[in-house]
Amino acid sequence: MVRRGSRHHVILLGRPLTAGALAEISDRIAALGGNIDTINRLSKYPVTSLELLVSGADGEALRAALSRAASVEGVDIAIERAGLHRRSKRLVVFDVDSTLITGEVIEMLAAHAGCEAEVAAVTEAAMRGELDFAESLRRRVATLEGLDASVIEKVRADLVFTAGARTLIRTLKRMGYRCAIVSGGFTQVTDHLVDLLDLDFAAANTLEIVDGKLTGRVTGEIVDRPGKARALARFAAEAGVPMSQTVAVGDGANDIDMLTAAGLGIAFNAKPALRAIADTSLNHPYLDAVLFFLGISRDEIEEADATPT
Repeated sequence: MVRRGSRHHVILLGRPLTAGALAEISDRIAALGGNIDTINRLSKYPVTSLELLVSGADGEALRAALSRAASVEGVDIAIERAGLHRRSKRLVVFDVDSTLITGEVIEMLAAHAGCEAEVAAVTEAAMRGELDFAESLRRRVATLEGLDASVIEKVRADLVFTAGARTLIRTLKRMGYRCAIVSGGFTQVTDHLVDLLDLDFAAANTLEIVDGKLTGRVTGEIVDRPGKARALARFAAEAGVPMSQTVAVGDGANDIDMLTAAGLGIAFNAKPALRAIADTSLNHPYLDAVLFFLGISRDEIEEADATPT
């Protein structure tokens, strides 16, 4: 039996978000005995997003029914239980490659070594969950042996942020969130991102460099799938934030443990293995749409931008 007074926030994102899609979602909510108490528009751009406050429907049944509708209608849907805890998230942790930035750093390095295609194939298999990440990392890094370390600076200069990434981090920081990155990539790049974005925490692998050349090895403990979850827990402990108040965003199979451990796990244009376990998926190319899943509206983003720092 659905508990009397049970309420959920249902967030819809679309580009466009059509009247037909909204009608289909509304019909599915009604079929579960739910009622839409309020509808609030969160944004008109870069995606249209609406927040529905739904009462009287079981949360798990709501997720199952609306997930099917989302697939049919081509929209993204997030469902969260209503209450004070929803706005209590305090730490947001991002994967780096193909999430915070476009592309894969190791493939950018491999391009300088003339083996980009080979490395990209291994990366793709690892992100699908077909290869052990630690072993795939060693194989890919080995192809970089003898490469001049100066190429790292060239790669840093060529980094491209995912659309909306700077807006997302800037808004979160201005609203008091702690922000972190955890990457299967390399500290030689993530340290640069920490400085650029004023991030609070970071974890990544470290390329070994001897006499100005890459040795084809990494040093220290490898940040792999379980390593990412450990990093999330470490950041939360250092920030004094319970795991229930954390958010993790990623795209690949090596993000599975991290998203599972977080209070809210968001799969961003992700591989099927990650989408299958995530609390919600964002399948539009704008990373700042993560803010709408946190209940932060476009008006609040613009208000934060207009507030003197």
